[in-house]
Amino acid sequence: MRKIHVIGIGAGDPDQLTLQAVKALRSTDVFFILDKGEVKSDLVQLRRDILDAHLPDGKDAKYRLVEARDPERDRAAGGAGYSPAVGDWRSARANIYERLIAEELGEDESGAFLVWGDPSLYDSTLGILEEILDRGAVSFEYDVVPGISSVSALVARHRTGLNRVARPVQITTGRRLAEGFPDGVDDVVVMLDAHQTFQRYADQDIDIYWGAYIGTPDEILASGPLAETAPRIAELREAARDRKGWIMDTYLLRRHPRD
Repeated sequence: MRKIHVIGIGAGDPDQLTLQAVKALRSTDVFFILDKGEVKSDLVQLRRDILDAHLPDGKDAKYRLVEARDPERDRAAGGAGYSPAVGDWRSARANIYERLIAEELGEDESGAFLVWGDPSLYDSTLGILEEILDRGAVSFEYDVVPGISSVSALVARHRTGLNRVARPVQITTGRRLAEGFPDGVDDVVVMLDAHQTFQRYADQDIDIYWGAYIGTPDEILASGPLAETAPRIAELREAARDRKGWIMDTYLLRRHPRD
């Protein structure tokens, strides 16, 4: 039976891998890597750096790297078209994963997908593998190795916690934050926000803890009262995107207690 490891590799720093993740890496025969194009080629290189840091290299290497091009997602789709567009993209990915597993992985071999952060948090890999199994064309077992998410790395770099005493914390997306600040929650972590939605709340008594490229040599951090910090973050984001061609960022909004 083929075996698949879904390995959380943290936010980019090779030192963030857990011992369990390193053990899984060392038991893998084939690593599947999706190439997102020339602009994001450094994401592939970061994965290679992680393997180089934790696995033997040169003639002693006992693993293979198999790369495939990641399908494009319709990022213009919005409103009612958003979920179908994501579903189409995930199915396209499932087609690629299914082919890779069937053609590149022997019946007695183990393969691995290296997932940024933690596989359980805003990642599609687990759902895609279940879709492949439901199709029934290829069979395999899989396990999941948790990783340090960008959320955990963000608050660690800012030396703060996710929540305050006896208070909840919510993790959401920029798309959801645009619909309104969550009710009954004063600590909100926002991921996947391409439109800097935090700027809508700059008139409120809120602090922001922001980070981009967390855990990598390109890491950028900013924090402070939102009204003062939002313009600076906008400038940092624009400069970083112009320099690298892409950006991945996460932030925590902390609303001050209301009377």
